[in-house]
Amino acid sequence: MRFFLFFPVLLIGTVLFAQTDPSVKTVKAKDIPIDSLNTDPEINTIDNEIIIYEPSNENIPLLEADSSQTAEIPAIKIPVFDIHDNPEMAAIDAKWMDIVKFYDQFDPSSLYVANLPSENVAVEDLTTDILKKRLAALDAKTPFNIAYNPELERLIRSFLKTRSKTFSNLLSKAKYYFPIFEEKLDLYDVPLEMKYLAIVESALQPKARSRVGATGIWQFMYGTGKQYGLDVTSYVDERQDPILSSEAAAKHLSDLYDIFEDWDLALAAYNSGAGNVNKAIRRAGGKKNYWNIRPYLPRETASYVPIFYATLYLCEYSSSHHIFPDDQFNLNHFEVDTLNVKRTISFDQINKTTGIDISLLEFLNPVYKLNIIPYEEGKPYALVLPKEYVGKFVQNEDLIYAYVAEEAAKREKPLPENLVVNPSESKTIYHRVKSGEVLGKIAERYGVSVKNIMKWNHLKSSRIHVGQKLKIYKSGGGPVSSASADGDSSASKTQTITYVVRSGDSLLKISKKYHVSVDDIKKWNHLKSDKIN
Repeated sequence: MRFFLFFPVLLIGTVLFAQTDPSVKTVKAKDIPIDSLNTDPEINTIDNEIIIYEPSNENIPLLEADSSQTAEIPAIKIPVFDIHDNPEMAAIDAKWMDIVKFYDQFDPSSLYVANLPSENVAVEDLTTDILKKRLAALDAKTPFNIAYNPELERLIRSFLKTRSKTFSNLLSKAKYYFPIFEEKLDLYDVPLEMKYLAIVESALQPKARSRVGATGIWQFMYGTGKQYGLDVTSYVDERQDPILSSEAAAKHLSDLYDIFEDWDLALAAYNSGAGNVNKAIRRAGGKKNYWNIRPYLPRETASYVPIFYATLYLCEYSSSHHIFPDDQFNLNHFEVDTLNVKRTISFDQINKTTGIDISLLEFLNPVYKLNIIPYEEGKPYALVLPKEYVGKFVQNEDLIYAYVAEEAAKREKPLPENLVVNPSESKTIYHRVKSGEVLGKIAERYGVSVKNIMKWNHLKSSRIHVGQKLKIYKSGGGPVSSASADGDSSASKTQTITYVVRSGDSLLKISKKYHVSVDDIKKWNHLKSDKIN
């Protein structure tokens, strides 16, 4: 049985639900000559009509099936725009990439310190004497005070027995991340071996988050991140940006070294704070060697520096223990490039227009919390892409942004940003913040602005916490247009919309979709209960 719901909505001049724009024309990609598709700047407009390209059924690329899926599950077909790069420009990019690859300063061999003893030794054959020799070689070639002790030997043996596969994966990811780290560490005269600290902190996971809120590859707390210029908003967390957070980490480590003039103590202070290290020095009677103050440090920090040394050893001597980068991750840092977006765009829209897998976009752009790249005047937001896609994106960006604009036009408009709701004339809603929610999503759910939610709840920033109760004011009777906000009621009129209830629908779901209350829908449809099917 089909069930219909009727309810009025407020319209200003135009119908709320847009019909197909007669000026928007859909054409098949195969109907347009490939040579003229992307090289002629006028191809995106024909007689001032927006062209939205719809790919033909031929040659639609397939997303590769996830390795976790069974063979019976077919690959998903995702239609993408048939976009191409300018051949002449693509040839120049290819020549430049050949030069970059030839002169690239980073390869897996740079993971190891030159001229170290390198005989292959299994864990059970790693004698204490061999280990002492290797640690002495590391101490001579690094600015750290690396000295043999039984606890460090125990850690190294434990890592070799239980974490060799983990380190193989990490060395693979290092091909992408370590050039970023080394550039920033060198900029602030921090030992390049500090790149291994990111393994200790986050296992090279840019979206890692600790139980106390430390976030990113370098595990910055919110306050420390702000101190070093890392911004956090509803859309962006720069602590998750490998480049920005690496520069902040290099600055922070440099500052800590300026305080203690010792890299071991700088490491300890990175973990527990300069105040705790200074108190440990006092309790040790003024001694400043890490191993002498270690008994007076917090328990976690007491293990922190030995874990760093064990990690340093395993990475530098990985080949001697038959630990090599695996083949699961083959992207080098020099194989990507960036461009600044010209309007808000989602990963899903980039995927549909270019065919780039969303999981790769997430890996290359971890700074964006909601898989949406915002656009803000005066503040550039970068999109990181594999180099072979950058030229295609730039060559076709008018087409891509036209598609994004058309997608935005289809969406139901929320409450205007410039409309300040008068609480005395509105319905009050109390929202309890759940794990993973941000103000942007909450505002979108209720059709209000982030600015208004902050004003109603006296928030000084967009940061919220789980369990927090937020006050939301909603004006009754359905969505409010910008014309009514300006006080022009002469242009408004009411129209009844008929909604066909589908399987799985509920009054609550429908009310959220159209920004009206469940009580109003029941009143308009003379319903005695919430049951609709």
